[in-house]
Amino acid sequence: MVRPISAGKSFTLQRMKPLENYSLRNLNTFGLHASARYYASAESLDELQELVEWAKKQQLPLLPLGGGSNILLKDDYPGLVLSINLGGIECLPSGEGKKILRAGAGVEWHDLVLFAIANELGGIENLSLIPGKVGAAPIQNIGAYGVELKDVFHELEALDIAQNKTLRFNASDCRFAYRDSYFKNEGKGRFIITSVSLKLASKGYTPNLSYGGIRQKLDEMGVKDPGIKDVSDTVIRIRREKLPDPSETGNAGSFFKNPEIPVTAFEKLHAAYPDIPHFRLENGMIKIPAAWLIDRSGWKGRKLGRAATHHRQPLVLVNLGGASSAEILNLAARIQKDVEKKFGIALTPEVNII
Repeated sequence: MVRPISAGKSFTLQRMKPLENYSLRNLNTFGLHASARYYASAESLDELQELVEWAKKQQLPLLPLGGGSNILLKDDYPGLVLSINLGGIECLPSGEGKKILRAGAGVEWHDLVLFAIANELGGIENLSLIPGKVGAAPIQNIGAYGVELKDVFHELEALDIAQNKTLRFNASDCRFAYRDSYFKNEGKGRFIITSVSLKLASKGYTPNLSYGGIRQKLDEMGVKDPGIKDVSDTVIRIRREKLPDPSETGNAGSFFKNPEIPVTAFEKLHAAYPDIPHFRLENGMIKIPAAWLIDRSGWKGRKLGRAATHHRQPLVLVNLGGASSAEILNLAARIQKDVEKKFGIALTPEVNII
Protein backbone atom coordinates (compact mmCIF):
# COMPACT_ATOMS: atom_id res chain seq x y z
CA MET A 1 0.00 0.00 0.00
CA VAL A 2 1.26 3.47 -0.89
CA ARG A 3 1.67 5.48 2.34
CA PRO A 4 2.13 9.25 2.75
CA ILE A 5 5.30 10.42 4.50
CA SER A 6 5.09 14.20 4.40
CA ALA A 7 2.40 16.76 3.72
CA GLY A 8 2.65 19.19 0.82
CA LYS A 9 4.36 22.53 1.47
CA SER A 10 4.42 25.99 -0.03
CA PHE A 11 7.75 26.99 -1.54
CA THR A 12 9.45 29.95 -3.12
CA LEU A 13 12.60 29.44 -5.15
CA GLN A 14 15.32 30.97 -2.97
CA ARG A 15 18.50 28.91 -3.16
CA MET A 16 18.89 28.12 -6.84
CA LYS A 17 17.82 29.51 -10.18
CA PRO A 18 17.29 27.19 -13.15
CA LEU A 19 19.67 27.67 -16.06
CA GLU A 20 18.21 28.51 -19.47
CA ASN A 21 18.90 26.78 -22.82
CA TYR A 22 21.11 24.20 -21.15
CA SER A 23 22.93 21.57 -23.22
CA LEU A 24 22.09 17.98 -22.28
CA ARG A 25 24.83 16.41 -24.37
CA ASN A 26 26.91 15.48 -21.31
CA LEU A 27 23.84 14.34 -19.37
CA ASN A 28 22.82 11.48 -21.67
CA THR A 29 25.14 8.54 -22.34
CA PHE A 30 24.20 8.44 -26.02
CA GLY A 31 25.94 11.84 -26.23
CA LEU A 32 23.09 13.27 -28.29
CA HIS A 33 22.84 16.98 -28.96
CA ALA A 34 19.74 18.24 -27.18
CA SER A 35 19.03 21.12 -24.85
CA ALA A 36 16.59 21.95 -22.09
CA ARG A 37 14.65 25.19 -21.92
CA TYR A 38 15.52 25.13 -18.21
CA TYR A 39 17.84 22.95 -16.16
CA ALA A 40 18.50 22.60 -12.42
CA SER A 41 20.03 20.13 -9.98
CA ALA A 42 18.35 19.09 -6.71
CA GLU A 43 20.76 18.11 -3.93
CA SER A 44 18.12 17.69 -1.20
CA LEU A 45 14.43 16.95 -0.79
CA ASP A 46 13.70 20.60 0.04
CA GLU A 47 15.46 21.75 -3.13
CA LEU A 48 13.57 19.18 -5.14
CA GLN A 49 10.23 20.34 -3.78
CA GLU A 50 11.11 23.98 -4.42
CA LEU A 51 12.01 23.26 -8.04
CA VAL A 52 8.89 21.17 -8.61
CA GLU A 53 6.77 24.01 -7.25
CA TRP A 54 8.59 26.50 -9.48
CA ALA A 55 7.98 24.38 -12.60
CA LYS A 56 4.29 24.09 -11.73
CA LYS A 57 3.94 27.86 -11.30
CA GLN A 58 5.67 28.39 -14.65
CA GLN A 59 3.36 25.75 -16.19
CA LEU A 60 6.37 23.84 -17.49
CA PRO A 61 6.63 20.12 -18.16
CA LEU A 62 9.13 18.39 -15.87
CA LEU A 63 11.71 15.76 -16.76
CA PRO A 64 13.53 14.16 -13.80
CA LEU A 65 16.96 12.92 -14.89
CA GLY A 66 19.26 10.45 -13.21
CA GLY A 67 22.44 9.33 -14.92
CA GLY A 68 20.95 9.63 -18.42
CA SER A 69 22.05 6.06 -19.11
CA ASN A 70 18.78 4.58 -20.32
CA ILE A 71 17.24 7.36 -22.38
CA LEU A 72 17.15 8.58 -25.95
CA LEU A 73 16.36 12.27 -26.32
CA LYS A 74 14.44 12.79 -29.56
CA ASP A 75 14.29 16.59 -29.37
CA ASP A 76 15.09 19.59 -27.21
CA TYR A 77 13.07 19.50 -23.99
CA PRO A 78 10.57 22.38 -23.68
CA GLY A 79 10.36 22.41 -19.88
CA LEU A 80 12.55 21.91 -16.79
CA VAL A 81 15.08 19.08 -16.81
CA LEU A 82 15.82 18.29 -13.20
CA SER A 83 18.90 16.29 -12.18
CA ILE A 84 18.14 14.24 -9.08
CA ASN A 85 21.29 14.26 -6.93
CA LEU A 86 20.02 13.24 -3.50
CA GLY A 87 22.88 11.35 -1.85
CA GLY A 88 23.58 9.24 1.20
CA ILE A 89 23.73 5.52 2.03
CA GLU A 90 22.74 3.99 5.37
CA CYS A 91 22.66 0.41 6.62
CA LEU A 92 19.84 -0.60 8.98
CA PRO A 93 19.21 -3.88 10.88
CA SER A 94 16.36 -6.07 9.68
CA GLY A 95 16.67 -9.43 11.43
CA GLU A 96 16.66 -12.96 9.96
CA GLY A 97 20.17 -12.57 8.56
CA LYS A 98 19.18 -9.50 6.55
CA LYS A 99 19.97 -5.81 6.56
CA ILE A 100 18.25 -2.86 4.92
CA LEU A 101 20.41 -0.72 2.66
CA ARG A 102 18.84 2.69 2.03
CA ALA A 103 20.29 5.02 -0.61
CA GLY A 104 19.39 8.42 -1.98
CA ALA A 105 18.18 8.50 -5.57
CA GLY A 106 21.28 10.39 -6.70
CA VAL A 107 23.77 7.75 -5.58
CA GLU A 108 25.55 6.03 -8.47
CA TRP A 109 24.21 2.47 -8.69
CA HIS A 110 27.64 0.85 -8.88
CA ASP A 111 28.76 2.80 -5.80
CA LEU A 112 25.86 1.22 -3.91
CA VAL A 113 26.94 -2.24 -5.10
CA LEU A 114 30.49 -1.57 -3.91
CA PHE A 115 29.16 -0.34 -0.55
CA ALA A 116 27.14 -3.54 -0.15
CA ILE A 117 30.18 -5.69 -0.94
CA ALA A 118 32.40 -3.72 1.47
CA ASN A 119 29.83 -4.37 4.19
CA GLU A 120 29.50 -8.07 3.25
CA LEU A 121 25.90 -7.77 2.11
CA GLY A 122 24.83 -10.14 -0.65
CA GLY A 123 22.16 -9.86 -3.32
CA ILE A 124 23.20 -7.18 -5.81
CA GLU A 125 26.73 -8.27 -6.77
CA ASN A 126 25.39 -9.61 -10.10
CA LEU A 127 24.21 -6.07 -10.87
CA SER A 128 27.73 -4.65 -10.74
CA LEU A 129 28.77 -1.92 -13.19
CA ILE A 130 25.24 -1.17 -14.39
CA PRO A 131 25.36 2.53 -15.30
CA GLY A 132 22.96 5.07 -13.86
CA LYS A 133 21.71 6.17 -10.47
CA VAL A 134 19.78 4.44 -7.72
CA GLY A 135 16.55 6.35 -8.40
CA ALA A 136 16.25 4.91 -11.90
CA ALA A 137 16.76 1.30 -10.79
CA PRO A 138 13.14 0.57 -9.70
CA ILE A 139 11.65 2.34 -12.73
CA GLN A 140 13.43 -0.06 -15.03
CA ASN A 141 13.53 -2.99 -12.58
CA ILE A 142 17.17 -3.30 -13.59
CA GLY A 143 18.55 -6.77 -13.99
CA ALA A 144 21.58 -8.72 -15.15
CA TYR A 145 23.10 -12.19 -14.88
CA GLY A 146 20.06 -13.86 -13.34
CA VAL A 147 19.19 -11.16 -10.77
CA GLU A 148 16.61 -8.35 -10.87
CA LEU A 149 16.11 -5.43 -8.51
CA LYS A 150 12.72 -6.81 -7.44
CA ASP A 151 14.51 -9.83 -5.91
CA VAL A 152 16.00 -7.64 -3.17
CA PHE A 153 13.63 -4.65 -3.15
CA HIS A 154 12.22 -3.49 0.18
CA GLU A 155 10.58 -0.10 -0.42
CA LEU A 156 11.10 3.32 -1.97
CA GLU A 157 10.14 6.89 -1.28
CA ALA A 158 8.91 9.16 -4.06
CA LEU A 159 7.68 12.70 -4.44
CA ASP A 160 4.11 13.01 -5.72
CA ILE A 161 4.57 15.87 -8.19
CA ALA A 162 0.94 17.02 -8.18
CA GLN A 163 0.72 17.24 -4.38
CA ASN A 164 4.43 17.96 -3.77
CA LYS A 165 4.55 15.46 -0.91
CA THR A 166 6.46 12.23 -0.38
CA LEU A 167 4.93 8.76 -0.42
CA ARG A 168 6.28 5.32 0.42
CA PHE A 169 5.84 2.37 -2.00
CA ASN A 170 6.32 -1.32 -1.20
CA ALA A 171 7.13 -4.03 -3.76
CA SER A 172 3.49 -4.73 -4.52
CA ASP A 173 2.83 -1.04 -5.17
CA CYS A 174 5.67 -0.96 -7.69
CA ARG A 175 4.17 -3.77 -9.84
CA PHE A 176 7.53 -5.00 -11.01
CA ALA A 177 7.82 -6.98 -14.23
CA TYR A 178 10.61 -7.68 -16.69
CA ARG A 179 12.33 -4.28 -17.19
CA ASP A 180 9.07 -2.70 -16.15
CA SER A 181 7.25 -1.18 -13.19
CA TYR A 182 4.33 1.00 -12.17
CA PHE A 183 6.57 4.04 -12.70
CA LYS A 184 6.96 3.27 -16.42
CA ASN A 185 3.21 2.92 -16.89
CA GLU A 186 0.39 4.37 -14.78
CA GLY A 187 2.82 6.27 -12.57
CA LYS A 188 4.90 7.70 -15.41
CA GLY A 189 5.40 11.43 -15.02
CA ARG A 190 3.61 11.50 -11.67
CA PHE A 191 6.43 10.74 -9.25
CA ILE A 192 10.12 11.42 -8.63
CA ILE A 193 11.88 8.67 -6.70
CA THR A 194 13.93 10.12 -3.84
CA SER A 195 15.31 7.03 -2.09
CA VAL A 196 15.39 3.25 -2.47
CA SER A 197 15.71 0.59 0.24
CA LEU A 198 16.93 -2.95 -0.44
CA LYS A 199 16.87 -6.00 1.82
CA LEU A 200 20.22 -7.77 1.49
CA ALA A 201 21.68 -10.89 3.09
CA SER A 202 24.19 -10.42 5.91
CA LYS A 203 24.77 -14.13 6.49
CA GLY A 204 23.81 -17.54 5.13
CA TYR A 205 23.91 -16.29 1.55
CA THR A 206 24.90 -18.20 -1.58
CA PRO A 207 25.69 -16.11 -4.70
CA ASN A 208 23.76 -16.73 -7.92
CA LEU A 209 26.17 -18.27 -10.47
CA SER A 210 23.60 -19.72 -12.86
CA TYR A 211 23.55 -17.14 -15.64
CA GLY A 212 25.65 -15.43 -18.28
CA GLY A 213 28.84 -17.45 -18.04
CA ILE A 214 29.68 -16.40 -14.47
CA ARG A 215 30.52 -19.95 -13.38
CA GLN A 216 32.68 -20.54 -16.46
CA LYS A 217 34.58 -17.29 -15.95
CA LEU A 218 35.16 -18.10 -12.26
CA ASP A 219 36.54 -21.50 -13.25
CA GLU A 220 38.90 -19.82 -15.72
CA MET A 221 40.08 -17.57 -12.89
CA GLY A 222 40.61 -20.58 -10.61
CA VAL A 223 37.98 -19.46 -8.08
CA LYS A 224 36.36 -22.56 -6.58
CA ASP A 225 34.39 -21.13 -3.66
CA PRO A 226 33.36 -17.62 -4.75
CA GLY A 227 32.16 -14.92 -2.42
CA ILE A 228 30.18 -11.84 -3.35
CA LYS A 229 33.30 -9.85 -4.27
CA ASP A 230 34.48 -12.65 -6.57
CA VAL A 231 31.11 -12.61 -8.34
CA SER A 232 31.16 -8.82 -8.62
CA ASP A 233 34.71 -8.82 -10.02
CA THR A 234 33.69 -11.49 -12.53
CA VAL A 235 30.59 -9.61 -13.68
CA ILE A 236 32.68 -6.45 -14.08
CA ARG A 237 35.21 -8.34 -16.19
CA ILE A 238 32.48 -9.87 -18.39
CA ARG A 239 30.74 -6.53 -18.88
CA ARG A 240 33.98 -4.76 -19.79
CA GLU A 241 34.83 -7.47 -22.30
CA LYS A 242 31.41 -7.37 -23.96
CA LEU A 243 30.09 -3.83 -23.63
CA PRO A 244 31.35 -0.44 -24.80
CA ASP A 245 32.22 2.23 -22.24
CA PRO A 246 29.67 5.09 -22.61
CA SER A 247 32.42 7.61 -21.80
CA GLU A 248 34.22 6.49 -24.96
CA THR A 249 31.39 5.38 -27.27
CA GLY A 250 27.92 6.85 -26.88
CA ASN A 251 25.33 4.21 -26.00
CA ALA A 252 22.51 3.49 -23.57
CA GLY A 253 23.26 -0.16 -22.86
CA SER A 254 20.83 -2.79 -24.06
CA PHE A 255 18.50 -1.04 -26.50
CA PHE A 256 15.88 -3.82 -26.68
CA LYS A 257 14.28 -6.14 -24.15
CA ASN A 258 14.85 -9.88 -24.45
CA PRO A 259 11.50 -11.06 -25.85
CA GLU A 260 9.36 -13.63 -24.07
CA ILE A 261 7.30 -15.96 -26.26
CA PRO A 262 4.84 -18.84 -25.67
CA VAL A 263 6.13 -22.41 -25.71
CA THR A 264 4.21 -23.22 -28.91
CA ALA A 265 5.88 -20.36 -30.78
CA PHE A 266 9.27 -21.36 -29.40
CA GLU A 267 8.87 -24.97 -30.53
CA LYS A 268 8.37 -23.83 -34.12
CA LEU A 269 11.45 -21.62 -33.93
CA HIS A 270 13.48 -24.37 -32.29
CA ALA A 271 12.63 -26.76 -35.11
CA ALA A 272 13.94 -24.22 -37.63
CA TYR A 273 16.89 -23.04 -35.51
CA PRO A 274 18.06 -25.90 -33.22
CA ASP A 275 20.86 -23.72 -31.79
CA ILE A 276 18.55 -20.94 -30.60
CA PRO A 277 19.47 -20.04 -27.00
CA HIS A 278 16.55 -19.83 -24.59
CA PHE A 279 15.55 -19.67 -20.95
CA ARG A 280 12.40 -21.19 -19.50
CA LEU A 281 10.63 -18.79 -17.16
CA GLU A 282 8.47 -19.46 -14.13
CA ASN A 283 5.46 -17.96 -15.92
CA GLY A 284 5.68 -20.67 -18.59
CA MET A 285 7.07 -18.37 -21.27
CA ILE A 286 10.39 -18.77 -23.06
CA LYS A 287 12.90 -15.90 -23.07
CA ILE A 288 15.02 -15.50 -26.20
CA PRO A 289 18.18 -13.34 -26.16
CA ALA A 290 17.52 -10.31 -28.36
CA ALA A 291 21.25 -10.16 -29.14
CA TRP A 292 21.07 -13.57 -30.83
CA LEU A 293 18.03 -12.55 -32.91
CA ILE A 294 19.76 -9.34 -34.01
CA ASP A 295 23.00 -11.17 -34.82
CA ARG A 296 21.22 -13.87 -36.85
CA SER A 297 19.33 -11.14 -38.71
CA GLY A 298 22.66 -9.85 -39.98
CA TRP A 299 22.93 -6.69 -37.90
CA LYS A 300 25.92 -7.37 -35.64
CA GLY A 301 28.52 -4.62 -36.15
CA ARG A 302 26.61 -2.96 -39.01
CA LYS A 303 26.56 0.78 -39.54
CA LEU A 304 23.70 2.95 -40.71
CA GLY A 305 24.85 6.52 -41.09
CA ARG A 306 26.56 7.56 -37.86
CA ALA A 307 24.82 4.87 -35.79
CA ALA A 308 25.70 1.18 -35.52
CA THR A 309 25.23 -2.00 -33.56
CA HIS A 310 28.25 -2.80 -31.41
CA HIS A 311 30.68 -5.28 -32.95
CA ARG A 312 30.79 -7.43 -29.78
CA GLN A 313 27.24 -6.96 -28.48
CA PRO A 314 24.59 -6.29 -31.14
CA LEU A 315 21.99 -5.54 -28.49
CA VAL A 316 23.82 -2.26 -27.88
CA LEU A 317 23.27 0.55 -30.39
CA VAL A 318 26.12 3.06 -30.50
CA ASN A 319 26.69 6.65 -31.56
CA LEU A 320 29.77 6.59 -33.80
CA GLY A 321 30.14 10.34 -33.43
CA GLY A 322 27.64 13.09 -34.16
CA ALA A 323 24.69 10.75 -34.70
CA SER A 324 21.24 12.28 -34.35
CA SER A 325 18.37 10.70 -32.47
CA ALA A 326 16.68 10.15 -35.85
CA GLU A 327 19.64 8.07 -37.04
CA ILE A 328 19.57 5.87 -33.95
CA LEU A 329 15.80 5.43 -34.14
CA ASN A 330 16.05 4.59 -37.85
CA LEU A 331 18.64 1.91 -37.06
CA ALA A 332 16.42 0.51 -34.32
CA ALA A 333 13.40 0.41 -36.65
CA ARG A 334 15.37 -1.40 -39.35
CA ILE A 335 16.52 -4.01 -36.85
CA GLN A 336 12.98 -4.51 -35.55
CA LYS A 337 11.66 -4.94 -39.08
CA ASP A 338 14.26 -7.55 -40.04
CA VAL A 339 13.95 -9.54 -36.79
CA GLU A 340 10.18 -9.68 -37.10
CA LYS A 341 10.41 -10.70 -40.75
CA LYS A 342 12.88 -13.50 -40.04
CA PHE A 343 11.63 -14.81 -36.69
CA GLY A 344 8.12 -13.42 -36.25
CA ILE A 345 9.20 -11.73 -33.00
CA ALA A 346 8.60 -8.05 -32.25
CA LEU A 347 11.46 -6.42 -30.34
CA THR A 348 10.46 -3.83 -27.74
CA PRO A 349 12.83 -1.00 -26.79
CA GLU A 350 14.22 -1.12 -23.27
CA VAL A 351 15.52 2.42 -23.60
CA ASN A 352 13.14 5.24 -22.66
CA ILE A 353 12.52 7.42 -25.72
CA ILE A 354 11.78 10.99 -24.67
